[in-house]
Amino acid sequence: MNTLKTIITLIIVAILFTNCTNNKTTDSKRVQTVDIPAEKQAVFTVLKNYKDAIQNLNVEGTLDLFSKDSEVYESGGSEGSYSNYLGHHLGPELDYFNSFIFSDYKVNAIIDLPYAFTTETYIYTIDLKANEKKGRESRIINKKGVATSILKKTNGVWKIIKTHSSSRANKNH
Repeated sequence: MNTLKTIITLIIVAILFTNCTNNKTTDSKRVQTVDIPAEKQAVFTVLKNYKDAIQNLNVEGTLDLFSKDSEVYESGGSEGSYSNYLGHHLGPELDYFNSFIFSDYKVNAIIDLPYAFTTETYIYTIDLKANEKKGRESRIINKKGVATSILKKTNGVWKIIKTHSSSRANKNH
């Protein structure tokens, strides 16, 4: 009789142990729900803030949109980090523009946390100032452009970690 009680007790303990282990496994495998439309909107806001800064010819505050170790590629060339690109390319370049306007802007994003993969297509029109020193008259530049970017969400904030843009003549203009 003692042997039967021991076997029954062991079976009950094994069943309880298995149930406890299964509950822990289930708890650790719970999937956190993500509001994908809200995440996309947050990503779109980062891209819009960057686009708006360029259109305003004022890039103040744009460093906050990029990670410190970001990588920028433009028309087949590496520009280094955004900080480098801002200081040696984009920032000085904006001084030569009367205006920079985006039109026909479209954006798409795929969210795969903690990353977002984006594609922007647009037409941009630059009103370039005349440069007497270089003998250049003012002119209008109109091109079709595309940009792909990877953003990463860290500590609840989306930042651009890698971006590539290129353009070509706008044949429709």
